[in-house]
Amino acid sequence: MRDVMGVSGPGGATVDTTSDPSAGEVRLPARPESAATVRRLTRDLLRDHWLLPRQLTEDAVQLAAELAANAVQHAGAHSFGLLVRRRRGWIRVEIRDPSRALPCLLPPGRELDLNGRGLFLVDALADRWGVDLLPRGKSTWFELRLSGR
Repeated sequence: MRDVMGVSGPGGATVDTTSDPSAGEVRLPARPESAATVRRLTRDLLRDHWLLPRQLTEDAVQLAAELAANAVQHAGAHSFGLLVRRRRGWIRVEIRDPSRALPCLLPPGRELDLNGRGLFLVDALADRWGVDLLPRGKSTWFELRLSGR
């Protein structure tokens, strides 16, 4: 895979990133446009390298972008990380940020409020999801089953 080109971080500095989130955490600036990079990296890995089914790939891409958007909007950090893992029968996508504040799944029925719908989508489409507290922040993750889709 190619390197992420010229992603600017805090203060305009270029962030040194790798384009394979399965090889290690890819750090991205906490800006709204980073969601597009998360979508591209996730799609390239799942579709082009792991050759996963289209619907599973699109679900993972959408959910990864939702978690990235949450990190940008709520973590109050300069950057966040993307990590994608594959193990027998599952893929796991993680968004890591330095905030230890836990995300909240809002109840359904707030159709006119666009905020809070990201985790509702994650809850609806993912086979499993959760949050792991890390020594410096948290990892919000989801898993999708590879078989039976």
